[in-house]
Amino acid sequence: MTKFLLWLILLVISWPLALLALVLYPIVWLFLLPFRLLGITVNAVFELLKALITLPARILRGPRP
Repeated sequence: MTKFLLWLILLVISWPLALLALVLYPIVWLFLLPFRLLGITVNAVFELLKALITLPARILRGPRP
């Protein structure tokens, strides 16, 4: 909703720039999609490493009541 309101303000201020933003937004989104997927993958790898490192401590701690 915020993006839409900002786009409406831009439309009032400068309609050619607003139309350019409307056309370029999907292209930029598609361009940034691989980087977003890479970020998700890197985050998952770090979470896996954290789980492996803390596994012995969690095993020794025992079940939670």
